[in-house]
Amino acid sequence: MAIKKIVGIDLGTDSTRVYLKGQGIVIDEPSIVAFNNRTNRIIAVGFEAKRMMARTPTHITAIRPFVHGAVGDFDMAREMLQKLLQNKNLPWSWVTEVALSVPTNLTEVERKSFEDLARESGAGKVYLVEQPLLAALGSGLNIYQPTAYLLIDIGAGTTDMAVVSMNGIVVSRRLKIAGIHFDNEVIKAVRDELKLHIGEPTAEEIKIAVGSATPQDERYEITVRGRDAASGLPKEITIKDIQVRVWLLRSLRSIVESAKDLIESTPPELAGDVHKNGVYLCGGGSLLRGIDKLLEREIGVRVRVSDDAIRCVARGAGMIADDLKIHQPILNTSVSLGFGKQV
Repeated sequence: MAIKKIVGIDLGTDSTRVYLKGQGIVIDEPSIVAFNNRTNRIIAVGFEAKRMMARTPTHITAIRPFVHGAVGDFDMAREMLQKLLQNKNLPWSWVTEVALSVPTNLTEVERKSFEDLARESGAGKVYLVEQPLLAALGSGLNIYQPTAYLLIDIGAGTTDMAVVSMNGIVVSRRLKIAGIHFDNEVIKAVRDELKLHIGEPTAEEIKIAVGSATPQDERYEITVRGRDAASGLPKEITIKDIQVRVWLLRSLRSIVESAKDLIESTPPELAGDVHKNGVYLCGGGSLLRGIDKLLEREIGVRVRVSDDAIRCVARGAGMIADDLKIHQPILNTSVSLGFGKQV
């Protein structure tokens, strides 16, 4: 038992990761809740709930409580976070302090919902930190220097991009085009072009196995099963990488155009820094084959994928949890004992 524990939390649309001070990432579970409609009780969270996605009877629903990075269902999100914070990998303590990742450009209402969520889940003190700042820290960048970095975090619900300099965000954009949007494009295309109904887990499998943003040296294909649109019977088809690339083209184009717009709205001196320092990609979407090459070709700036890109934000939150004093300049919101104050 400890008097106080400090944790960093990456509360993502797809996954929730918890970093315990001095220990590292001790929880990494899908942000999914399964509940029974008849009894109104939660029956599973995390991996157990994810296995139920698109496979449940009518009285059991598996949902994501976070939508496009914001809190979509507060009650479900609170129940999920409470259960994760009661995980055996986290010690019990009298006081819990939380450094919590939030998307850029949140409204005051959305920020308040994150504060309330953490507090009602057991946190005594909450620090809200925008994702690009955490991604920059997790990528090993010194954000306290007077030089600018462009971070593009392609998550599941949102793509957050920002120019970071002097422990702050200079300009930023948040797009609702990210991993889950890619999956939905695949579902729609398979239904319309190949006349096969598939679920979200299969679409994600297709994206990971054969998805790409640019032509690859190696050809990829995958065999998937679903329900035939005409007969309603089970059917098996083969999907090639070139098909998926065409299906994702419009979404990727939107991300590229937003990145260009962001650079155009960056002050000239900082735009020069971005050209010198390059662009850093993180988040699950950054693992799509060739997305770094696509951005590099279109923007004309060197693009690199951060090490351990999926856990970048969680590592950044963990760095803050490890040393709150050093990172005090970026802890722009503090909520203590239920009273919020802007610093």
